[in-house]
Amino acid sequence: MIGRLMTMTAHPGKGGALAAVLLRVADRLHSFPGCEIYLISQDTADPDTVHVTEVWQDEASAQAALAAPPRADGPSPAEVLALLSSPPHRTDLTVLGGVGLPTADGQP
Repeated sequence: MIGRLMTMTAHPGKGGALAAVLLRVADRLHSFPGCEIYLISQDTADPDTVHVTEVWQDEASAQAALAAPPRADGPSPAEVLALLSSPPHRTDLTVLGGVGLPTADGQP
């Protein structure tokens, strides 16, 4: 499994809107093959900072999600980018395990 932590800063006062758009992205990924976790969090000290914690079965699954055509009812990448005051910061992670993640035999 691979993981990513994305930190995004919205234009002032737009953190809630950014979180709402990212929650729509999460809805689209709910049953996407290889997506184990796509968690949206808003910083309590700075509501204009939104974090996305991702866990994927492998890099190919993460890339497939990025390459998937947008759905008519889903947000576009342009919607997300329009809300950002600066480029997102991405941290790649080595996923070791934890609550909610499947085990080697596929069980949660």
